[in-house]
Amino acid sequence: MTRVAITGGTGFVGGHLAERLRRDGHEVVVIGRRTGIDVTDASALARAFVRCEAVVHCAGINREIGRQTYQRVHVDGSEAVVEAASEAGVSRLVMLSFLRARPDGPTTYHRSKWASEEMVRNSGLSWTVFKAGVIYGRGDHLLDHVSRAIQTVPVFGLVGLRATLVRPVAVDDVTRLLAAAALGDARLARRTLAVLGPERLSLEEVVRRIGRAAGRRPRFVRFPVAVHRWLARLWEAAMRVPLLSRAQVEILAESVAEPLPLADEPPEDLRPHTPFSVAAIRARLPPPGGFGLADLRCWRVTAS
Repeated sequence: MTRVAITGGTGFVGGHLAERLRRDGHEVVVIGRRTGIDVTDASALARAFVRCEAVVHCAGINREIGRQTYQRVHVDGSEAVVEAASEAGVSRLVMLSFLRARPDGPTTYHRSKWASEEMVRNSGLSWTVFKAGVIYGRGDHLLDHVSRAIQTVPVFGLVGLRATLVRPVAVDDVTRLLAAAALGDARLARRTLAVLGPERLSLEEVVRRIGRAAGRRPRFVRFPVAVHRWLARLWEAAMRVPLLSRAQVEILAESVAEPLPLADEPPEDLRPHTPFSVAAIRARLPPPGGFGLADLRCWRVTAS
């Protein structure tokens, strides 16, 4: 049995990873906004990391709200994680980053993720950085929001005037890689690896497949990136979880099918293999239903 700490362990990928590790008989220390430990508090993290052989750093945000900024969560948080892991004597540090994170990226999101990667690579610990693209699964943003959007309005707005390419990767494939690194697979040590699904698809085809799985046939219209930037500001202000954040607009504007900078591929036996099929999508969709008043930030639900 291995004791593994997961930052962002109450989130989408972190939660799925915690389930996998527990199912396989390992001890998991979950760290997240709902567990009372601040990812920037190195002292609290060091106490949580005691007796952990590995830390998997999944904490991250795709929009800024109040004190939850990219600088604080990605940069300051990663600095605290590295410091705490070293202090606690952790053997392995594994990070989940973004496929196109780079120092000259178009947004603070891209640049802060790159800064986080560099901290992990320079930590002095045995490290692995996974650069993932669009991850899907039960409880995600892609399947949840797209399926609900096309059940609310039959017209789907595509970002930009050129086709956006993506390689959706199943969360089970991602957690298999994260678990292998955390449990000490030597082939993954001190490497930066791209995590991409087996199919290269246009965003339009992705939405079509989600539509078929949800019993809908969406129609499409293309908007310039500038229009989506404006819409993203509106969605961030109005919705609890926006349909698209401003960072996600910039991500989709440049496609999400190749790592930048280049990164290695995982070993063949660990490479993502789950196809983005209608059957796979249908098995992971949320309950049927569109967006409603409860999705608005101004809506208050009162207990009866």
